Amino acid sequence: MLDYFIWLALAGGLLTAWIAAPLGLFVVWQRQAYFGETLAHSALLGVGIGLMLSINLSLAILMTSFLLVISLHFLKRHTQLANDTLLGILAHGSLASGLVLVALQSGVNIDIMSFLFGDILNLNLYDLLLMVAIAGLVILFLSTQWQGLINLTLNPDLAQVEGVAVSRLQLQMTLLLALVIAMSMKVVGILLITSLLILPAATARRWAHSPEQMLVFAVMLASIAILLGLGLSWHLDVPTGPAIVVCALGLFLLTLLLQALRPRAA
Repeated sequence: MLDYFIWLALAGGLLTAWIAAPLGLFVVWQRQAYFGETLAHSALLGVGIGLMLSINLSLAILMTSFLLVISLHFLKRHTQLANDTLLGILAHGSLASGLVLVALQSGVNIDIMSFLFGDILNLNLYDLLLMVAIAGLVILFLSTQWQGLINLTLNPDLAQVEGVAVSRLQLQMTLLLALVIAMSMKVVGILLITSLLILPAATARRWAHSPEQMLVFAVMLASIAILLGLGLSWHLDVPTGPAIVVCALGLFLLTLLLQALRPRAA
């Protein structure tokens, strides 16, 4: 009989997979992996600010992530710097600032490793309810904006001609991505959440023949990685977050191997 915390971890992991995998499609299609990494790094700055101001850490992380998204959109409009340059400045600046702020909290006992690499086994019912709410928000957003997002991914200029509010849709997408990264941090951690966004989508891309098919495959692969990672962590007593990412990477490498062998078999 599995313990209660294992069931919570399983439910939280699967919810994270169902939340992250659909958004991961657009991260892969729109080549925004570095943007996801920047958002993840900003979460540590949120931890530092939360500790300094003695406020809820999840709320501080969420506010910091939203502020970074808004700052990025402002800087893109009002500076001549390239997008990857701005992302590099924000990513490393927020990560370094977060580490400094955390180090200054001498009177606070905090496990920084749980933020960096996740702590899925410490999920509680409140976390699950929050994930369910976010999952509903993701489903609502994708169901109402799916075709607009596809058009935006294929050709932003053509999408604008066809009536898609490109800037607004991009901002909504990035804010939702920030929300998902901030709230999924407990599962795989700041340094690994981007991997959970990218790997299932990249693996699904090798097999899918349509965007909708890729969505289904990505959710399935992310769920399998969560289940395998939890099992690996349970039996080998290794950190759960990294184990989940290793399993997602294993599925991707297995896909590459199978596709490499298929022409030879034919």
